[in-house]
Amino acid sequence: MDEAAEQAFEQYFRTRREAVRRNAYLLCGDWHHADDLAQAAFVTLHRKWHTIREPAAVDAYLRRVLVRALIDETRRPWRRERAVPRPPESIATDGTSEQVATRQTLIAALRQLPPRQRAVLVLRFLEGMDVTATARAMGCREGTVKSQTAHGLAALRGVLGSALDDLRPAG
Repeated sequence: MDEAAEQAFEQYFRTRREAVRRNAYLLCGDWHHADDLAQAAFVTLHRKWHTIREPAAVDAYLRRVLVRALIDETRRPWRRERAVPRPPESIATDGTSEQVATRQTLIAALRQLPPRQRAVLVLRFLEGMDVTATARAMGCREGTVKSQTAHGLAALRGVLGSALDDLRPAG
């Protein structure tokens, strides 16, 4: 890769790494795993950087690589093991404790969903992507996105159970 392309990639990496890391965390629910996924996605992007013709499509390509990396990871036998839950982190007392509790409840519930359903829900509702963009990012049909969304929401409601009422805003 020539010097100009290397500098362009470095600039892109600096501006997008935290957003990609956060998206990876929303997909997998673990910061260490999110770091691994983000790194794998950027390594793949770096390998393909010289072939990218449309700079506006880089974010979409990176999202797709991130989702595929998550799905591929979950297919590996050692990823099927469940970690023992760790004690909850201390909750802030400056008025954000309710938001932190809500976020932790939602992330814990998302962890229990299958990877494709989790990916669809994160892309659709947390990333704000429409059905078409989600289908492109995941490399599947729009009908698959719709069915995975419906199944994922139903599973999320089942996992949350009575905690679902706690997530709704008061009033």
